[in-house]
Amino acid sequence: MRPAGAATRIGGPGLREGGFALLLVLWSLALLALIGTQVAATGRAEALLAANLRTAAMAEAAADGAVHQAVFHLLAPPGQRWPADGLAREVALPGSATALLRVESEQGKLNPNLASAPVLAALLQQLGAEPRAATGLAAAILDWRSAGLRPRPGGAKEPQYRAAGRDYGPPGRPFESIAELGLVLGMTPALLARLSPFLSIHQGRSPTPALPPRRCCALRTAQGAEEELAADPDAAPVVAITAAVALPGGARFARRAVVRLGPGGRGRGWQVLEWGVPETGA
Repeated sequence: MRPAGAATRIGGPGLREGGFALLLVLWSLALLALIGTQVAATGRAEALLAANLRTAAMAEAAADGAVHQAVFHLLAPPGQRWPADGLAREVALPGSATALLRVESEQGKLNPNLASAPVLAALLQQLGAEPRAATGLAAAILDWRSAGLRPRPGGAKEPQYRAAGRDYGPPGRPFESIAELGLVLGMTPALLARLSPFLSIHQGRSPTPALPPRRCCALRTAQGAEEELAADPDAAPVVAITAAVALPGGARFARRAVVRLGPGGRGRGWQVLEWGVPETGA
């Protein structure tokens, strides 16, 4: 029997243990809620990434299909065949997508692997290079594509590249792309951007004299250029096809292909020489 006037004790060991358990439960619920939020956010981000990858793949596939559609029109019978005139053609694709197609002939372009130094120098001068710089850059282009250790007058081999702070030198082999010209000592991005539309590594010989004057006027000023301007009657036509696709959702992709319209592999009447994306500023 409790003595009279004795105080009642509140908050004994059992109540303290219950409060601690309740605190653990609340912390656990908060942690689970945080984990659930993170999982949901991650799921939404992954779903969005997957959707973006899907639409990007759809845009790329549409651009590739547009290139093949252009090839089909280029191989059509006379009268229905697309001319390689460089004009933009808008083509409707399945799913409300559109493609902007350009087909440009590679004929009339200069092959930097075959062109002589005088012709290269003449073209560089026409595009704004100073005469002395143009002559030196033309020599450096030939030094890049040619074997040997001794540079041409005004040209550059490995010692000149090292002296200029470059960690590479000329490989002594033909150019594999027009972009590779950007590595030649003396070439600037601005000059290469002006030069690229006049060049092609897929031409067996240099431009024909019947081409538009804007391409050949500079070349004809060089001594001996007429021989390089001779047409190659046996060469199959080579065209550059650019397809820029815009999907309704906003996804975009551009494909550039260089195609030879002649017998190719697997019995096809055409052959892909390059397959990539347009260079910036091209």
